[in-house]
Amino acid sequence: MTEIRTPTPFPEELLSGYLDGALTQQDEQRVRLHLERSPEARALYAELVAMRQAGRSTPFPPAEDVQWNERARTGGSALARRLGFTLLGLSLALWVAVLALAGAGAVPDESLAWLPGAVGIAGVGGILLVFLSVLADRLRDLPSDRYRRVLK
Repeated sequence: MTEIRTPTPFPEELLSGYLDGALTQQDEQRVRLHLERSPEARALYAELVAMRQAGRSTPFPPAEDVQWNERARTGGSALARRLGFTLLGLSLALWVAVLALAGAGAVPDESLAWLPGAVGIAGVGGILLVFLSVLADRLRDLPSDRYRRVLK
């Protein structure tokens, strides 16, 4: 008895590899032969070529990535940032002074027991002011941000 062979379907991903020039010599020859014999394959290959040309010729403007070099956009947010960073710097300097005094054994008297708490509150207040100024600018720009739905 003779065995009847059914033709194996042509893997269409080879057309993409052929277009990219990424096939082995054997697969490249196989694709050329298939393109000569099959009008459907030629049409699909022509479609792939057209899509590649369209993709390469379409200009895509790059998204502006200004989130790290952002300046305050309004006078109020600029003032809040300056005040916030001033409070943070002052808080840090006072913490260093309090820790240096405590390390030197020159513990301030009990009338200054409120100082560490006040320094901590000033630092938290500074962080809060900077955060709120950035949040205010971001919320103000949100309606006109054309990249807000773009995932990076």
